[in-house]
Amino acid sequence: MAISKNKRRQTSNEKYVDALQDKYSKLCVVRVDFGYKKDENNEVNVTLEEANKHIDKLLNNRRNNLIFKDNVGYVIKTEYTEDKGVHNHVVLFFFFYKVQNDKYKGNQIGEYWVDNITNGNGSYHNCNRNNYKDNATGILDYKNVEMRKNLDNAMSYLVKEEQSVGLLKEDEKFRAIRRGTVPNNKGNKGR
Repeated sequence: MAISKNKRRQTSNEKYVDALQDKYSKLCVVRVDFGYKKDENNEVNVTLEEANKHIDKLLNNRRNNLIFKDNVGYVIKTEYTEDKGVHNHVVLFFFFYKVQNDKYKGNQIGEYWVDNITNGNGSYHNCNRNNYKDNATGILDYKNVEMRKNLDNAMSYLVKEEQSVGLLKEDEKFRAIRRGTVPNNKGNKGR
């Protein structure tokens, strides 16, 4: 029996977080949703190509931006709905011993998205400011099995096919899910 695409993606994401936790005993997990402001007709007028350029710019700018100084990983899912248009669900992982205030970090990243990446056309939601019942943001200690389970459940949302951008795909190379590179385990920090 073939394993579904969603299950393969979920397993791959879990292995990625495993690798991050093997290297860093504690991570600061920040979840921010990036979107776009609606125009005077209550519509979002951003193409998939434009949205991808914005995400590319954000990822490229991480290297020289203090907001992302201790960012050790990420998972990004690009989606489309009639109401929101193209938007992104972003999970960022930071080295805990350098970044501990997840709510503040989420605001910094969201404001950077709006002001610098989209030149005022963007919007964001800092999920770290929500009080979710099964919280998956904030400090993830490798010993905290419950929070890790919550994170895996939250990230399963990122692999679902609903709200897919399939109809909008303009480029064969487009990937709905992007993820950072798996870290090597040389020089583990904290384990």
